[in-house]
Amino acid sequence: MEWLPPNWCPSVVVIDIDGTITDGKKHLSTEAVQALRKLDDAGIPVVLATGNVRPVTYGLWRFLGLSAPMCCENGGVIWHPSWDQPMLRATAAEAKEAAQWLAGEIDGLDPNGIATNRWRESEWCLFPYENLQAVTAAMATGPWPHLSVVRTGFAIHLMEPHLSKGEGLKVLFDRMGWSVDDALCVGDAPNDLPMFDLLHWSVAVGGAFDAVAQAADVVSPHPHGATFPPLVDAILARRTGDEA
Repeated sequence: MEWLPPNWCPSVVVIDIDGTITDGKKHLSTEAVQALRKLDDAGIPVVLATGNVRPVTYGLWRFLGLSAPMCCENGGVIWHPSWDQPMLRATAAEAKEAAQWLAGEIDGLDPNGIATNRWRESEWCLFPYENLQAVTAAMATGPWPHLSVVRTGFAIHLMEPHLSKGEGLKVLFDRMGWSVDDALCVGDAPNDLPMFDLLHWSVAVGGAFDAVAQAADVVSPHPHGATFPPLVDAILARRTGDEA
């Protein structure tokens, strides 16, 4: 299959984590790990753009052996370990208050949400099994109608409206002096759509949400992390001119 458009090769690759290089049980794909190391070794920066928190993202970044900055919490936190401090683009205070309020409006809702909330800096996440329709309706008429409600396969994110992977990546790319026209991204969930809109070329992994597959330039025939070996091979072949 044709992974890339004619006469174009990315100089930056942006990837989601959960559901993209992991499966539905959050098991990390070892074949994706090996492929992504090839990209970084070839001098093509790999940016982790995720709804996950900074400590989790950093751990994965470190073990993958990556070098580019990270876009965490759906663009709420931009960071590289060499920087004096992270770029925090929002605070989690309102979102956390909203979760507490929702618990009084929706029977059985757990306002404490997912385990990684203990490290969240810019948003708050409810469990993915909470009633999304009820949460969305309550938020629209409650004290925080301006907050966004975004579902992924692993959480329901409550966050300030200016937050998205697309907006966060704009900040990151500007700081690094990169062009969005030179970037490829890979994802699986609705929170990946803003980066699909921003960057030049988008790939949906096999198993992606229908809306994400429809928005992508290419849909992988391989599930989750199995997408990366052939995709990376295509990128490196295009870069070196060794395409068959």
